[in-house]
Parts: sequence; structure tokens; C-alpha cells
Amino acid sequence: MANFRYELRQTTGQVTSGVIAANNSGAAAQMLRAQGGYILSLLEVKNAKKKGLDGLLSFKVQTGPSAKDVLNFTRQLAVMIKAGISIRAALEGIVEQIENEKFREIVHSIRRDVESGKCFSDALVKYPKVFSPLYINMVRASELSGSFGSMLDRIANYMAQQIETRSQVRGAMIYPIIIAVMAVVTTVFMLTYVLPKFVVIFEGKEAALPKPTKIILFISNMFCNYWYLIVGALAAVVWCFLWIINTDWGRIWWDKTKLMLPIFKKLCRCLYISRSLQTMGELVNAGVPMLDTINITANIAGNTVFKRMWHQVLVAVKQGKKISAPLSTSRLLPRTVVQMISAGEESGKLAEVLKDVSEFYQNELKSVIRTVTAMIEPLMIVIMGVIVGFIAMSIILPVFKLSSLVKG
Repeated sequence: MANFRYELRQTTGQVTSGVIAANNSGAAAQMLRAQGGYILSLLEVKNAKKKGLDGLLSFKVQTGPSAKDVLNFTRQLAVMIKAGISIRAALEGIVEQIENEKFREIVHSIRRDVESGKCFSDALVKYPKVFSPLYINMVRASELSGSFGSMLDRIANYMAQQIETRSQVRGAMIYPIIIAVMAVVTTVFMLTYVLPKFVVIFEGKEAALPKPTKIILFISNMFCNYWYLIVGALAAVVWCFLWIINTDWGRIWWDKTKLMLPIFKKLCRCLYISRSLQTMGELVNAGVPMLDTINITANIAGNTVFKRMWHQVLVAVKQGKKISAPLSTSRLLPRTVVQMISAGEESGKLAEVLKDVSEFYQNELKSVIRTVTAMIEPLMIVIMGVIVGFIAMSIILPVFKLSSLVKG
């Protein structure tokens, strides 16, 4: 038999919860209906731990909760809250279904805090790495306005859009990366396996070899005999790059560079504008105070250059100015976007304007991703062809030259 956790609304309107044992969910539902009332939820209680060989076979390394874990939790919570289930009972029902152990412990802790009398938003503050400031502030605003269930739906939709955007950007990079790896592997194979077989043919004739062949033979010799130096140098370059971009000045330099790269600058700009304006629109619509809204938008922008721009907006708003005033002096946002934000402030429909502009840039981002991918694919193929062609030419040229010398 299995155990099922249930939520039951009695004919009096009171909601009761508990655990019932039955052979299956159908039998459990039939037993509850016999008691009278309306079944709000019926979830099987799974054993958290497995013993013996099954436990060893099911062992896996547990990492922290992912964005999808938080998204699923938010969607489940929204459905249960809108069904009339209390926050305490909803958390109790959801926590048993969470597969990630670390996230299950976090939700357990949140449930205990809620049971002790804390607000849900105050319980979330303890986990800033799991629940973003946007998430917490929107929940807090909904607690004050009484729109908790619908706000959770909006948070879930926002998170789903962000996850989809991130997935699209990463997906656009997969094919170029595969082509680049193939180009490197092919080049290394030719330099370390194919070219050394021609060295014997060219021995004693080095003076007659053309310059491209001398260059490629030198590189081949380096790869064959001093490969450890090349690997060490590449590792040092990667380590230095990662160290630089993790410093304050290095992060600023890299974020500026991303906005100037010929192919990627439009993609990055669309990504940061869409993310910033969508975040601000959601927060304004949720009733979060404007200063908190701008501060959260700055921290969630994803680029230090955009973060500086929003911090300048924050300073200006504290001085009593409008949002559009400092944005008009920035080159990061198009003039039309600034004008629309200004019109939204004047008409009192800023949230609607931000939503419309962010949706436009989300669609623009999808178009840019397709364009960038279409540009990168032939470019990588051409680069790969040039490298392989240069190596092939370096091998063929001396063959023709030596044969002409023999005939002469």
C-alpha cells in the first residue's frame, strides 16, 4: 500500500489535510469522497531514502536548485494558492514532490518559518542565491495587495521567458563551437600525424622549400616535440583571461568589448535591453517602489555598462528627476525607446510601455539570434577551409617545385 497526502474542503468550507493509506490514487480518492467534501489535492508520499542495492543504484550527486526547479515550485504553488489552499498546506504538499534534496531542505525551512508566523517573502530572504531580489520583492508586493496567486503566475511566466531566452542564446552558440572544435582537431591531426610523414621526403632539400612549407613544418615540429609548452601556454592564456574578467576593471573591459564585437554586439544589446525593461515592467506592474525597482533592474541587467546606466538613473530619480532624463544622455538605449518611456511616464502607463518594448526586443532578439547563427556558420566553415587549404598547399607546392628542379 502507498501513502497519499490530501487536502479536503469540507461542506462547511473548512480545509483539512492529512495522510491516507490506499492501494492506489483512485482508491484513496474514493475513500475521501466517502467522507464528504471536495478534494483539493491528492499526492503520493514518496520515500525520500532508499536502502540496500536500490539506494546505491539510484545514488546521484545533488547540486543546488536550478532555475527550472524554482520555476516548477512557483507554478505548483500558484496553482494550489489559487485553488484556495493555505500557504502552509501548499508548501507541505509540494515539498514531498521535490527531487533535488538541497531544494527540498530549503522549502522545508521556508515552511517552518511560515508556520512560525513569518511572511512568505521574509522566509525567502534567507536564500538570496535561490530566490532573486525580483522574486522576493514581487512576492512582498503581492502580500500587501492580496494578489498572491496571480503574482506567482506572473513570476513563473517571467522566469520561463528568461530561461527560454538563455536557452536560445546558448543554442545559437552550439553549432559554431562544434565547427571550431572540429577545425582545431583537424588542424592538430594534420600537423602531428600527416605532415611528419612528408619530412623524410623534404630532408636535405630545406633550402629549396617555399616559405609557406617552412612555416608549416616549423609549426608541426613545435606540436610534435614541444606540445607540452603549447598546452601550458594555452592553459595560461585561459587562466589569465578568466582571472581578468573576474576583476572589477576586467569585467568592465569585457562587458564593453561584448557591446563592440562586430557580430555579437547587436545580440548582446538586444539581450540586455530586453532583460532590463522586462524586469522593470514586471516590478512596476507589481507595485514595487520605484527606487527598489531601478536598483533591482541594475543588478539583474547582466552587464556592468548597463548596470552603471541604471545606477545613474537611480541617482537622478532620488534627486526628483524622471527616469527618461538620464536615459536620454545614454547611448545604450535607442532614442525611440527613451521617447516611449518618457511618454509612459507622462501618461501614467509606464508599466504597459515597458511591457510592450520588452516584448518587441524579445522578438528582435530571436531574429538577431537567427541572423548571427546564419552569419557564423559560413564564416567558421571558411576559416576551417582556409586553415586546411593552407596546410595542403604547403605540402603540394614543394612537390611541384622539386619535380621541376629534377626535370631541369
